[in-house]
Amino acid sequence: PPKQTQTMMLNCSFESQCATWFMQGGWQVFTPLLDCGHKTDLVVSDGPSFYRIQTKTLATATKDVEVPNLWKGSDIDYVIYFAKGSNYWGWIIPAFTQSKMKLKNAGGARFQHTKTSFLKAFHSL
Repeated sequence: PPKQTQTMMLNCSFESQCATWFMQGGWQVFTPLLDCGHKTDLVVSDGPSFYRIQTKTLATATKDVEVPNLWKGSDIDYVIYFAKGSNYWGWIIPAFTQSKMKLKNAGGARFQHTKTSFLKAFHSL
């Protein structure tokens, strides 16, 4: 497949990985049929609470990276970043309102690429 298609498929695989881990942790997971500018990849619920999630990938192995706010004007609760080409780590951060922020300063939680680490990080927020 063309490079652009491969990139899109890889990025979607991270959304699927999040959905799987949430479901294995007992969460309900919903995916929008049509996003239409809301920038929501997943909606997760533990029953009484619902959270809008956006997933992103980073082509870096450092948490010192500055990330742009790509969800301005939408009601995202958390952004989940996956570092591609690294030792499989990620970072869950509350959506911020500034135009950009260093990932390590965003007040989130880092996780290793495992269900247990991911769920522990999400529950810590």
